[in-house]
Amino acid sequence: MSETVVLASSLRKIYQIGEAEVEALNNIDLEVQKNEFVVIIGPSGAGKTTLLNIIGGIDKPTSGKIVVLGHDLSVNDEDFLADFRCNNVGFVFQSYNLVSTLSVAENLAFPMEWTRKPEDYIKNCVEKLLKTVDMEDRADHFPFQLSGGEQQRVAFARALANDPLLLLVDEPTGNLDAKTSLKIVSMFERLKDNGKTVIAATHDEQIIQLADKKLFLKGGKLVDLVE
Repeated sequence: MSETVVLASSLRKIYQIGEAEVEALNNIDLEVQKNEFVVIIGPSGAGKTTLLNIIGGIDKPTSGKIVVLGHDLSVNDEDFLADFRCNNVGFVFQSYNLVSTLSVAENLAFPMEWTRKPEDYIKNCVEKLLKTVDMEDRADHFPFQLSGGEQQRVAFARALANDPLLLLVDEPTGNLDAKTSLKIVSMFERLKDNGKTVIAATHDEQIIQLADKKLFLKGGKLVDLVE
């Protein structure tokens, strides 16, 4: 019996820029099941990041409905959304979004501290996460001391800190060299093998090939990609 994790209905997002209106998303319908690996493909500016942000409760739609894990995110307040994100959704941003004043280990611990996990649990989990992304020797380093690929691996580990039910990933290999991209792809392979529900916006052909469902977003409209 499948379980719907994400259900978007007639989703629209309009940004007001001066006197002009820019339609980022136009009448989006989307359904993602538990354990599904979904990729969203499309040109720059097509609305991929906007869609991920709405699914994750970072942004709200102008109209339409977005239900994630049984919660209608379009009607809940910011306090609810902050707790919901921390407990249920892992984000990997294209710009990494690591906290510059925290070490690698502290960045990984932060989501668990927010959800008031016990200190011993956090310590053990940080060690496991560091090992997962092969960053044990960088635990005390700060983001500015890391390469782009290393920051991306830390961002992945932080996204997994609270074992989220849903992982949202925005162009994970867009700024990386080929060798580092392969490491990120191998992490996706492990996530898929472990049955994690993943929605990724990407141009990376190796990640696209892992997908159960491929969607194309252009001009704010979403369509199934038939190969």
